[in-house]
Amino acid sequence: MSQALQALTELLSLQQQTTLQFIGQCEHLGLRQVFGGQVIAQAISAAQQTTPEGRNIHSCHSYFLRPGDSAAPIFYEVEVLREGRSLSSRRVKALQHNQTIFYMTASFQASEQGFSHQSTMPPSPAPEQLLSEKELVAQLSATEINQQFVDAFSQERALEVRPVQPYNPLQGHVAEANRQLWVKANGIITAPSWLHNALLGYAADLHFLPVALQPHGKGFLEEDMQVATIDHSMWFHRPVNFNDWLLYDIQSPSAQNNRGFVRGAFYDRNGILVASTAQEGIIRQRS
Repeated sequence: MSQALQALTELLSLQQQTTLQFIGQCEHLGLRQVFGGQVIAQAISAAQQTTPEGRNIHSCHSYFLRPGDSAAPIFYEVEVLREGRSLSSRRVKALQHNQTIFYMTASFQASEQGFSHQSTMPPSPAPEQLLSEKELVAQLSATEINQQFVDAFSQERALEVRPVQPYNPLQGHVAEANRQLWVKANGIITAPSWLHNALLGYAADLHFLPVALQPHGKGFLEEDMQVATIDHSMWFHRPVNFNDWLLYDIQSPSAQNNRGFVRGAFYDRNGILVASTAQEGIIRQRS
């Protein structure tokens, strides 16, 4: 396991204060605000640690209420909504500086046998044929002035990301409202299966909302852009294995009222649909 992956798994494990209260630290990605995927993943971790053994998350729905401060810890409070015969429901509140910054409701279920079908995985080049995000970002250093971003994203990362369509967040270009990327852990995870689900929550926010900017030729880190998630939902269909590549297929069917909407699907190498995602957020060009 790489040092970066070890650090992220420790970040997601949280420090337990009471049965239903946890503290999470923040990672530093060269941005002032907390990465939304980190908050999603830590909330999944907090909720999972309060559920009966054998029940794994199958859905979660989140609202981002205020920007998170990457220089301060986040306090997570879990509320038990229901403990049924087959389903467990939880609500997670995240706080910083005595203010609520985030809410999640999540549902957990034990594995059952029943009907099964799925959509077909779209065509994509194999990840071995693509450059990593780290390699792509390093190429920007000769032409871009945001050296802080280049330095942060050129370091070893916990997740290895290989975009099918290279994209410059500092200088967008007009493209169709879809994107694909391959992602996997930078190392081997031997921890419990729920950690794979938490990491998927983390990865689900990578490259997601910026797809809504592609038809308009804007990058989400351009100085005149405000890009912020409002709500985020996930559905976990099948077991997640982050030790091998997953294809994240993303589309943006709509943008209006300074809001962009995106949806995505994770497939494993064998074309098995692992999870589905949806998100809406602010995409506002400042005057």
